[in-house]
Amino acid sequence: MAIGKVKEYFAQFGIEGRIQEFDVSSATVELAAAALKCEPARIAKTLSFSTPEGAILIVMAGDARVDNPKFKLRFNTKAKMLSPDEAESLIGHAVGGVCPFAVNKGVKVYLDESLKRFETVFPACGSSNSGIELTIDELEQYSASSEWVDVSKF
Repeated sequence: MAIGKVKEYFAQFGIEGRIQEFDVSSATVELAAAALKCEPARIAKTLSFSTPEGAILIVMAGDARVDNPKFKLRFNTKAKMLSPDEAESLIGHAVGGVCPFAVNKGVKVYLDESLKRFETVFPACGSSNSGIELTIDELEQYSASSEWVDVSKF
Protein backbone atom coordinates (compact mmCIF):
# COMPACT_ATOMS: atom_id res chain seq x y z
CA MET A 1 0.00 0.00 0.00
CA ALA A 2 1.29 3.46 -0.90
CA ILE A 3 0.69 4.84 2.60
CA GLY A 4 3.76 2.84 3.65
CA LYS A 5 5.83 4.71 1.06
CA VAL A 6 4.48 8.03 2.35
CA LYS A 7 5.21 7.13 5.99
CA GLU A 8 8.75 6.18 4.99
CA TYR A 9 9.11 9.41 3.02
CA PHE A 10 7.87 11.54 5.93
CA ALA A 11 10.14 9.66 8.38
CA GLN A 12 13.16 11.46 6.91
CA PHE A 13 11.60 14.72 8.14
CA GLY A 14 10.40 13.26 11.44
CA ILE A 15 6.73 13.93 10.73
CA GLU A 16 5.39 10.45 9.92
CA GLY A 17 3.57 10.50 13.27
CA ARG A 18 1.39 13.38 12.05
CA ILE A 19 -0.31 11.17 9.45
CA GLN A 20 -3.89 10.44 10.44
CA GLU A 21 -5.54 7.15 9.44
CA PHE A 22 -9.31 6.80 9.62
CA ASP A 23 -11.78 3.96 10.09
CA VAL A 24 -13.80 5.53 7.28
CA SER A 25 -12.99 6.44 3.70
CA SER A 26 -11.41 9.79 2.87
CA ALA A 27 -11.29 9.07 -0.87
CA THR A 28 -13.29 12.14 -1.92
CA VAL A 29 -13.19 15.76 -0.81
CA GLU A 30 -16.50 15.38 1.03
CA LEU A 31 -15.49 12.15 2.78
CA ALA A 32 -12.09 13.57 3.72
CA ALA A 33 -13.66 16.73 5.14
CA ALA A 34 -16.05 14.62 7.24
CA ALA A 35 -13.22 12.38 8.49
CA LEU A 36 -11.00 15.37 9.33
CA LYS A 37 -13.84 17.55 10.63
CA CYS A 38 -12.86 20.49 8.44
CA GLU A 39 -14.43 22.47 5.63
CA PRO A 40 -14.17 20.78 2.19
CA ALA A 41 -12.23 23.72 0.73
CA ARG A 42 -9.28 22.90 3.05
CA ILE A 43 -8.86 19.43 1.58
CA ALA A 44 -5.81 19.64 -0.71
CA LYS A 45 -6.96 17.38 -3.51
CA THR A 46 -4.30 16.03 -5.81
CA LEU A 47 -5.30 15.61 -9.45
CA SER A 48 -3.23 13.64 -11.97
CA PHE A 49 -2.92 14.65 -15.62
CA SER A 50 -1.23 13.51 -18.79
CA THR A 51 0.84 16.16 -20.56
CA PRO A 52 3.43 16.09 -23.34
CA GLU A 53 6.09 16.34 -20.59
CA GLY A 54 4.64 13.26 -18.84
CA ALA A 55 2.38 12.68 -15.87
CA ILE A 56 1.93 15.66 -13.55
CA LEU A 57 0.11 16.33 -10.31
CA ILE A 58 -1.76 19.50 -9.45
CA VAL A 59 -2.72 20.05 -5.82
CA MET A 60 -5.66 22.43 -5.38
CA ALA A 61 -8.26 23.43 -2.83
CA GLY A 62 -11.17 21.07 -2.35
CA ASP A 63 -13.71 23.59 -3.64
CA ALA A 64 -11.73 24.46 -6.78
CA ARG A 65 -12.11 22.95 -10.24
CA VAL A 66 -9.71 22.91 -13.15
CA ASP A 67 -10.14 25.91 -15.43
CA ASN A 68 -9.54 24.35 -18.86
CA PRO A 69 -8.42 27.56 -20.66
CA LYS A 70 -5.95 28.38 -17.85
CA PHE A 71 -4.65 24.79 -17.90
CA LYS A 72 -4.15 24.84 -21.65
CA LEU A 73 -2.40 28.21 -21.50
CA ARG A 74 0.01 27.01 -18.77
CA PHE A 75 0.71 23.48 -20.00
CA ASN A 76 0.14 23.91 -23.77
CA THR A 77 -2.27 20.98 -23.85
CA LYS A 78 -5.85 20.13 -23.03
CA ALA A 79 -6.47 18.96 -19.46
CA LYS A 80 -6.66 15.16 -19.63
CA MET A 81 -6.89 13.35 -16.32
CA LEU A 82 -5.20 10.00 -15.95
CA SER A 83 -7.40 6.92 -15.69
CA PRO A 84 -7.32 5.08 -12.34
CA ASP A 85 -4.96 2.45 -13.79
CA GLU A 86 -2.68 5.10 -15.28
CA ALA A 87 -2.62 7.06 -12.02
CA GLU A 88 -1.53 4.07 -10.01
CA SER A 89 1.18 2.99 -12.46
CA LEU A 90 2.48 6.44 -13.46
CA ILE A 91 2.10 8.31 -10.14
CA GLY A 92 2.54 5.47 -7.64
CA HIS A 93 -0.71 6.03 -5.72
CA ALA A 94 -4.22 4.70 -6.34
CA VAL A 95 -7.13 7.07 -6.98
CA GLY A 96 -8.61 8.04 -3.62
CA GLY A 97 -5.17 8.27 -2.05
CA VAL A 98 -3.25 10.21 -4.70
CA CYS A 99 -0.99 12.70 -2.98
CA PRO A 100 2.11 14.74 -3.82
CA PHE A 101 4.42 12.72 -1.55
CA ALA A 102 6.60 9.72 -2.43
CA VAL A 103 5.53 9.80 -6.06
CA ASN A 104 7.29 7.99 -8.89
CA LYS A 105 10.46 9.52 -10.26
CA GLY A 106 9.88 12.11 -12.98
CA VAL A 107 6.38 13.14 -11.84
CA LYS A 108 6.23 16.92 -11.49
CA VAL A 109 4.09 18.42 -8.74
CA TYR A 110 2.41 21.80 -9.07
CA LEU A 111 0.57 23.67 -6.32
CA ASP A 112 -2.44 25.74 -7.31
CA GLU A 113 -2.94 29.29 -6.06
CA SER A 114 -6.36 28.26 -4.66
CA LEU A 115 -4.53 26.82 -1.63
CA LYS A 116 -2.87 30.08 -0.59
CA ARG A 117 -5.97 31.41 1.18
CA PHE A 118 -5.53 28.86 3.99
CA GLU A 119 -2.98 28.60 6.80
CA THR A 120 -3.19 24.81 6.78
CA VAL A 121 -4.59 22.21 4.38
CA PHE A 122 -5.14 18.45 4.44
CA PRO A 123 -3.69 16.34 1.61
CA ALA A 124 -4.07 12.55 1.45
CA CYS A 125 -1.15 10.29 2.35
CA GLY A 126 -1.26 7.51 -0.21
CA SER A 127 -4.39 5.63 0.89
CA SER A 128 -8.14 6.17 0.73
CA ASN A 129 -8.36 6.63 4.50
CA SER A 130 -5.50 8.96 5.42
CA GLY A 131 -4.55 12.61 5.63
CA ILE A 132 -2.11 15.04 7.20
CA GLU A 133 -2.47 18.66 8.23
CA LEU A 134 0.29 20.81 6.75
CA THR A 135 0.94 24.52 6.59
CA ILE A 136 1.22 25.90 3.07
CA ASP A 137 4.98 26.24 3.53
CA GLU A 138 5.20 22.61 4.66
CA LEU A 139 3.11 21.48 1.69
CA GLU A 140 5.47 23.33 -0.63
CA GLN A 141 8.52 21.80 1.06
CA TYR A 142 7.36 18.20 1.42
CA SER A 143 5.69 17.96 -1.99
CA ALA A 144 8.93 19.05 -3.71
CA SER A 145 6.68 21.09 -5.98
CA SER A 146 8.00 22.53 -9.19
CA GLU A 147 6.10 25.81 -8.90
CA TRP A 148 2.85 27.53 -8.05
CA VAL A 149 0.30 27.71 -10.87
CA ASP A 150 -3.09 29.32 -11.36
CA VAL A 151 -5.22 26.75 -13.20
CA SER A 152 -8.37 26.65 -11.09
CA LYS A 153 -11.74 28.28 -10.73
CA PHE A 154 -14.33 28.26 -7.97
